[in-house]
This record gives sequence, structure tokens and C-alpha cells, in this order.
Amino acid sequence: MATDAPSLGPPVTYTLPKRRNPVVQFMLVQPLGSLGLAVIVAMCAAAAFAPWVAPHDPFELNYITILAAPSLEHPFGTDNFGRSQWSRVLYGARLSLLIGLGVVLLNALFGTLIGALAGYFRSLDNILMRIADAFMAFPVILLAIGITAALGPGSINAVIALAAVYTPRTARIVRASVLVVREMEYVQAARACGAGHWRILRRHILPNCMAPLIVQLTFIFAYAILSEAVLSFLGLGAQPPTPTWGNIIAEGRQYIREATWITVIPGLALALTVLGLNLLGDGLRDVLDPRLKVQQ
Repeated sequence: MATDAPSLGPPVTYTLPKRRNPVVQFMLVQPLGSLGLAVIVAMCAAAAFAPWVAPHDPFELNYITILAAPSLEHPFGTDNFGRSQWSRVLYGARLSLLIGLGVVLLNALFGTLIGALAGYFRSLDNILMRIADAFMAFPVILLAIGITAALGPGSINAVIALAAVYTPRTARIVRASVLVVREMEYVQAARACGAGHWRILRRHILPNCMAPLIVQLTFIFAYAILSEAVLSFLGLGAQPPTPTWGNIIAEGRQYIREATWITVIPGLALALTVLGLNLLGDGLRDVLDPRLKVQQ
């Protein structure tokens, strides 16, 4: 006698889990890194909207309010010419961040090119790395001072000097990554299929070297801002009355007893920006480095 087939019940449907936004994921995994990102975003926003946020002209002289203490009208006080420190710090952030960004872009371009050539072509490795070692043998600040003094003071020359100083370090990072990636199976397969050297570099090697490069560039950004402040403090960066954090501190050192806010406030802004970039770099390193993921 035939029996009824057992009921299988209603069909089961499966829903794929939603992928989180990368920024949200980074904030959940790296709270300190996200704090550094928030600091950098706030600094960049303040620099970008300085003409609307700053109530006074940073170049306007007002001899009535010379060395005025912080108040509602002048939140960061005034300097020895009566200029608003709030406006000058905001405009100084704009130039300091632009110089740091220029150094980062030049490092990303030339450091990646030199490191890729040295890591992939063995015939160029010894020559390029010995030149890089010669640059790295000098202290960073002393070499930057020497190059800037030879080129002359100015923002563009400061960018060139700092890029020349930090490019060998970026090239070293890229070279180390290329040496590892060039021996991978998919690179050997691409070479066996007849792919040319430049295609292999562009399509297979460099995209897989981006993680350490991105982390390195965040630290270079911090070093460049700090080094630019040193150059401006010594009079080799942007020339007064153009405000940068470095030359604002230099102008206020003569009045550090009577008006400490002239040097302390831009110094705090500089320290906060460098701290934010370092926290962001540490967070990106922890997220992008697969070896740290395995240990966790």
C-alpha cells in the first residue's frame, strides 16, 4: 500500500550577512586608530574652512591689542603685532598640512618607483640602495637643513628637501615588499605566461605592496609636518608674515614669559596632529599586516 511522502516543510531561505562599511569596521577594531583619524579629519576641516572659521585677517595688524590674553574676541590671544592667534593658527595649519601632503605625494611617487626597481631588477638593487644608504647616513634634520639652505628658504624648497630626505626610507619599505612578492606563485605564473616586466610590476606586484606603503606614508606625513615646523622655526621654511606653526612658535619665543599662548597653542596643535597621525598609522598597521592578524 502506498504511503504519503513525508512533508519537508516550507523552503528554507538563507540571507547573506551584510558587509560593514570599511570605516565602521576600522572604528570597531581600532578605537585608538579611529581617534587618530578623527583628529586628522578635524585638523583638515579646520584648515580647509579657515576663511570662514577665522573671524579676523591673519595679516591684520592691530597695535591696540598687542599681546592680548585669550578672550571671547580672540580665543587664542594676539601676538606682538596684535594679530589674532586663532586666525594665524588655522591658516598655519593649512600651509603645514599642505607641505606635509606634498612631501607624502613625492614620497609615494619616487619612493615607490625606486623601491620597485631595486626590488625587482637585481642589477639595479646594489646601485640604488647604496645611494639610499648614503642619504640615510645623515641625520634627517641636518640633511634637510643643508638641502634647504642650498636651495634657499621657501615652502616649495622645504617640500623638495623633506621629500629627498624621506624618499630613501620609503624606497626601503617598498623594496622589501617587492622582494617578497616577486617570488610568489602567481608572479611566477604570470612570468611563465609571457607577461613583461612592467606588466608584472604594475598588475601583480605593486598592488600587493600597498599595505606597508600606506602605513609608511602616514608616518612620513607626521615626520614631514614636524620637520617643516623645525625648518620654519629656523627661518628656512615659509617666510613671515605667512603663518605656519613653526614660524609662529619662532616669533613668540621672545615673549614666552609675557605671552606664553603665542608658542604653546601652535605647539599643542602640532603635537596633536603628529599624535593623531601616529595613532592612525598604528591602527592601519594592525589592520593591514596579516602577521598581526594571525597572532590575534
